Amino acid sequence: MVVMDPWTGRVLAMVGGFSFDQSQFNRATQAYRQPGSSFKPIVYSAALDNGYTPSTVVLDAPIEIDQGQGAGVWRPENFSSGKFQGPVTLRNALRQSLNTVTVRLAQDIGMPLIGEYARRFGVYDELPNYLSYALGAGETTAMRMVTAYSMLANGGRRVKPTLIDRIQDRYGRTIFKHDQRECRGCDAPGGWKNQNEPQLIDRREQVLDSMTAYQITELMEGVVQAGTATVVKEVGKPIAGKTGTTNEAKDAWFVGFSPDVAVAIYMGYDKPRALGKGNAATGGHLAAPIARDFLKLALADKPAVPFKVPAGIKLVRVVAKTGMRAGPGETGGTILEAFKPGTAPPDNYSVIGVADADGRGGVPASQQQQPDSGFFMRPGTGGLY
Repeated sequence: MVVMDPWTGRVLAMVGGFSFDQSQFNRATQAYRQPGSSFKPIVYSAALDNGYTPSTVVLDAPIEIDQGQGAGVWRPENFSSGKFQGPVTLRNALRQSLNTVTVRLAQDIGMPLIGEYARRFGVYDELPNYLSYALGAGETTAMRMVTAYSMLANGGRRVKPTLIDRIQDRYGRTIFKHDQRECRGCDAPGGWKNQNEPQLIDRREQVLDSMTAYQITELMEGVVQAGTATVVKEVGKPIAGKTGTTNEAKDAWFVGFSPDVAVAIYMGYDKPRALGKGNAATGGHLAAPIARDFLKLALADKPAVPFKVPAGIKLVRVVAKTGMRAGPGETGGTILEAFKPGTAPPDNYSVIGVADADGRGGVPASQQQQPDSGFFMRPGTGGLY
């Protein structure tokens, strides 16, 4: 587990193992494991930062990927294998962690772009241009993941993890300070004399547009409210996050944040083996409850403050299922969705990925996934849930 102040990168808590006497290996910073579906918010951020919207519709249907000579054909599957929903919005796809949608989205925007964003956020130093890596097939650490999510939480500003706030010499003079933000007017002599309010000057790199950061935060709030991490909703405060489960249930993750704190929970064995069977061995059932218990304590004295909406964002009522603009007076089955200036719900219904689904624009109702149906594990590549 790693807990971080998303505004400064300060590590507030860290657990790298259960016994330092038995093992000095710090699993929070040194154990490189597949993040599975907890990597998907980086993929979606790349899309939202490049013209896509939360209402963009992508096809959830079987897909085959020719991996090149000698590599065979890859058929990514959803956690609920054999069940597909047809066209779904990005919001609903992330909420349900649909693998086929993420693969089609990665095809559409291109793996090189996803690799660029993965490097920006520090999740990976390099990301191969294979679609399976969009599902979290690469290896990273809990420290890297919580740092990446912190940049989503703080509006897209770069943070670097640190265990040292500042260093003073023997005379008490500060010779190093991690937080390089400048506070103009904070040291006004003589106390308050009706001068201008102090200003916090932040010159750190903007790795993601602040409006994109808010959009992906909103989508991840949906994961907590009605998706794979609903147990975290019990915290009773605004929380955004994403679960992750890898093949054969060898790794379980929850990474998320409130406006005040970011947390990454990873579970797995040093010599990878299954953590359990079926639905009980997922990030939502193993890692997320730990995050819930921790956040209940960490945020107990914090008010329930919503995530800050950046200037320029428009909240537009759309039909939740289709992403289309809701009609006048239409409220049933609708939600408020965040749009950037110059974007809006689509006027014409279009679906990404129809051409690669054997000409099918949808899936028979008998094969569509029902929200309350059971799940079971199937083999695949990268993240599952």
